[in-house]
Amino acid sequence: MLSRRLALTSALAAGVVTSAHAQDFPSRPLRLVVPYPPGGVGDTFARVLGERLTARLGQQVLIDNKPGASQILGAQAALAAPADGHTLYLGSVSSLAINTSTQKTLPYDPLKSFAPVSLGFTGPLFLIVNNDVPAKNAAELIAYGKANPGKLGFASIGPGSSLHLAGELFKAMAGIDMLHVPYKGSAPALTDLLAGRVQIIFDAGTTSIGHARAGRVKALGSSGLKRFAGTPDIPTIAESGLPGYEMEVWFGLVTHAGAPQAAVTRLSQEINAILSEPALVARFLELGVQLQPSTPQDFDTLIRREIPKWRKVALDDAKLVPE
Repeated sequence: MLSRRLALTSALAAGVVTSAHAQDFPSRPLRLVVPYPPGGVGDTFARVLGERLTARLGQQVLIDNKPGASQILGAQAALAAPADGHTLYLGSVSSLAINTSTQKTLPYDPLKSFAPVSLGFTGPLFLIVNNDVPAKNAAELIAYGKANPGKLGFASIGPGSSLHLAGELFKAMAGIDMLHVPYKGSAPALTDLLAGRVQIIFDAGTTSIGHARAGRVKALGSSGLKRFAGTPDIPTIAESGLPGYEMEVWFGLVTHAGAPQAAVTRLSQEINAILSEPALVARFLELGVQLQPSTPQDFDTLIRREIPKWRKVALDDAKLVPE
């Protein structure tokens, strides 16, 4: 009986300590490492989130753009920081799942190096083309590509990224020749797309959809299984000319695996509250992404499920060779 009382007392005390630690966190400004240059969907999301987190936590959230090397540079920068929860990394399907299959060597283990905090957003990729490309849908783009081999180039945010994989999968399923042109982020890629230096990009929403709505580029389709709720006027790529084509991407927040559980819990709670704001949900929905709050455990489950799924897509379906 005494041992049970002691165990109960210890458990209650541990709960009090954890709660106290959660209230003490954060003790200084936070850093959110974004593995993309300013201007793209990930950067846009990070800045909106950082602004709201600053208000809720009472400490400044500093955005640190670290683009390059298929998002690996950003991951390394985040992991070089102290494991105290004050540094977050904006991970994605590329850095936390696809890279395990497309990179010969990866200086981190998505399942061991990071502690999941919360999923951030999900959504399809949009097939965006320069206005000079003579195609109004995926079928016409495929026909043009077959008639003009070597004339189409598609941009990505780096070898092995979800954008690269989307292009290679489209290329393989359509049977056309397209040149892969890697960039450090979607913002510089879109700049070249607008200028006509590259013809195609498969991109998550926000900036690219804004350009499409303004008539500066054309959105030929979305990569989801069904039309995205925020862009019902844009058909799926499958219904637009390439049956069977389907891909969705996700982004989420992680921190160093050694971070205190109290810090992870506090961050997850605050981020989930932000991602549930109706006005913010509506704003991002119109830009082509669905804000997606989650528990750390659910996000961990997603990552573990996605790694083998994307291995098959990358190596078997898209025929990528690890670099």
